[in-house]
Amino acid sequence: MSDEDIDEIENLEPTLQNVLDQKSLHWIFVGGKGGVGKTTTSCSLAVQLCKVRESVLLISTDPAHNLSDAFGQKFSKEATLVEGFTNLFAMEIDPTSSIQEMLDQSEQQGGGAAMGAMMQDLAFAIPGVDEAMGFAEVMKQVKTMEYSVIIFDTAPTGHTLRFLSFPSVLEKALVKISQLSGRFGPMLQQMSGMMGLNSNQEDMFGKLEGMRAIITEVNNQFKDPDKTTFICVCISEFLSLYETERMIQELTSYHIDTHNIVMQQKYLDQIYDLYEDFHIILMPLLTKEVRGTKDINEFSEMLVKPFEPPDDSMMDDSQ
Repeated sequence: MSDEDIDEIENLEPTLQNVLDQKSLHWIFVGGKGGVGKTTTSCSLAVQLCKVRESVLLISTDPAHNLSDAFGQKFSKEATLVEGFTNLFAMEIDPTSSIQEMLDQSEQQGGGAAMGAMMQDLAFAIPGVDEAMGFAEVMKQVKTMEYSVIIFDTAPTGHTLRFLSFPSVLEKALVKISQLSGRFGPMLQQMSGMMGLNSNQEDMFGKLEGMRAIITEVNNQFKDPDKTTFICVCISEFLSLYETERMIQELTSYHIDTHNIVMQQKYLDQIYDLYEDFHIILMPLLTKEVRGTKDINEFSEMLVKPFEPPDDSMMDDSQ
């Protein structure tokens, strides 16, 4: 490593100002272990982005859905304007209701009640269904591009990594389906008729091909550091730090940019040794929950103004 590189690393600002300054970003993911302050961080970042972007959408893909609690306002699967703002919108994706709606539509289009019940049991048993519904929302946003930046308040680490790997997995699966449709198309058509299903196979595969094009675009955007970044949130405990390291390694394997870590609670020297080329944003240990627009506004300032933790040696001397 050259002296110039070392100087650049040492000068990395301990704030998320670099995210605000990167105008090309369209997708920002905020994630980490459960209970480390992801929602507070994502809400606060959204508040700061409102000051520099035309329109901001905050999406919760966490089944716990804490956005409503954070802002003290009920959100749903439809983008809703956050009270007190003119350009900040929020929504909470509910995978269970989304799947039910999809199955109801299928039944109305000729799927049949018996087949609908079977598909319902199957759909709710599929691993990763939460991630699938979250990804479906991403695809909608790609098609419309209504917002200048979209922030994801993600589920705990495991769910998030599955969600981010979903585009690549789905893209490969659709290629296989496309190949199978050519080889087994007539047989599938016949089976559909026997089971009383809508047998418009060409229409179905046409939709899949259209979906594949969008998925490829999403995949390309997620891997583009000019368009996508992932902000890790952790606390100063071994398990949280270990999970952050695992997540960074996986994100790197997916070719997803990550260079910011928000460290909640107390000061931790080791994180500087592990992540010398990251922006490390230190946050204080608060005495109360961050709830409501006023609290989030105040907390958001700490993302762009460096927090100076107390000197441990001074604290020891005073005890």
